[in-house]
Amino acid sequence: MKLLIVAVCLIGCVMAQGGKYTTKYDNINLDDILKSERLLNNYFNCLMDKGKCTPDGNELKRTLPDALKTECAKCSEKQKAGTEKVLRFLIEKKPQAWQELQKKYDPENIYYTKYKAEAEARGYTVPPIKA
Repeated sequence: MKLLIVAVCLIGCVMAQGGKYTTKYDNINLDDILKSERLLNNYFNCLMDKGKCTPDGNELKRTLPDALKTECAKCSEKQKAGTEKVLRFLIEKKPQAWQELQKKYDPENIYYTKYKAEAEARGYTVPPIKA
């Protein structure tokens, strides 16, 4: 689901290399990150410029706009699946974090509007945009 691109930023897998994003981080255990408030908050704070970033966190911030613009065209299938998992988690379990990320990375709601219908067609409940 293209709306799920935003979550790419949380899985550490969007370093540009040779026309595709690197698969260097594809074996990260997403469940461990999602279960750990500390790890999840570290990624979130990095992306929101509220804390230190790891090298992969810095790459995520740098390449996220490209992933959004290109509909994750440079993502591997594993990255797309991981993105879906993380975004679903954020929307269901961390709605405030989701809203903050959405405001920062899609302030004009361009991507929200673009991908909302597709997400709903796939059976996802897309929360409304909060002002």
